[in-house]
Amino acid sequence: MTAEISAQYWAFAIFIISAIILCVLILTLSFLLGERKHIKVYSRDLPFESGINPVGNPKLHLSAKFYLIAIFFVLFDIEAFYLYAWSSVIREAGWLGFYEAIIFVSVLLSGLVYLVRIGALKWTPNHS
Repeated sequence: MTAEISAQYWAFAIFIISAIILCVLILTLSFLLGERKHIKVYSRDLPFESGINPVGNPKLHLSAKFYLIAIFFVLFDIEAFYLYAWSSVIREAGWLGFYEAIIFVSVLLSGLVYLVRIGALKWTPNHS
């Protein structure tokens, strides 16, 4: 049994060492064979727009509300994922699993109620 464990450790060590060697090899070859032009050409830094130079600033500044909505979406998407996984094993989970799911959903709903109460989901500015 000790020989089997030792063989597994050696296999893992060989895998890690070969992965590191491969990464170093790829980076070294990229450095050695890569293009080295020190001349700064402005047109090469621009995106290709069918031969037309772009006009204006390409950076788009979004409101923080968009990021909040994205975070809320991810949170409630994870909730849907957990509830789907729970629904696939509902017979094995029994009543205890049902009560745990109710607690899970109630905690998330209380978080949603809190977000609504503090106005985190409002798009319009406050006019006091």
